[in-house]
Amino acid sequence: YTELNTVLGGGIVKGSATLIAGDPGVGKSTLLLQLALSLAQGTSPYKVLYVSGEESVEQVKMRAIRVIETSKGEKEKGKDTALTENLYLLALTDADMIVEQIAEMKPDFVIIDSIQTIESQNVSGLSGSVGQVRYSALQFIRAAKQYNIPIMIVGHVTKEGMVAGPMVLSHMVDTVLFL
Repeated sequence: YTELNTVLGGGIVKGSATLIAGDPGVGKSTLLLQLALSLAQGTSPYKVLYVSGEESVEQVKMRAIRVIETSKGEKEKGKDTALTENLYLLALTDADMIVEQIAEMKPDFVIIDSIQTIESQNVSGLSGSVGQVRYSALQFIRAAKQYNIPIMIVGHVTKEGMVAGPMVLSHMVDTVLFL
């Protein structure tokens, strides 16, 4: 968490939209899950919403428990591992319904994993298409600004090493982190 604050120039800014991109398997989801757990379990815990378009709630929960188990010291190994009540997991791919959840819940921090899996009936095309990615990103960025909530968006990378989807995505967000 401290290292991420350094990379971000002093920490996560309220109302900001950050794109985190990298090759498959590089650890984007794991890093963000560690961040979510850290924020939700801190001394002054944050209400964190982790939206997965790729995995079920149960899959994310199992990964979170493995992350917790891995970070435990030897004295704590074997003790019950429970997720914090401040981490909310949501498996959803509809951009408009996700924004509705953000508006209703008003979390302190949101993670969207990943933008290429999100779509809306308001735009033609399949998830991952230029129109769908642009529309979804715009909705999340508007929600970040409107509710003053930092949002981190995972973006896939193509074989050529570019962020998948429209290049404008990189220009829409406040920060791009490339792993």
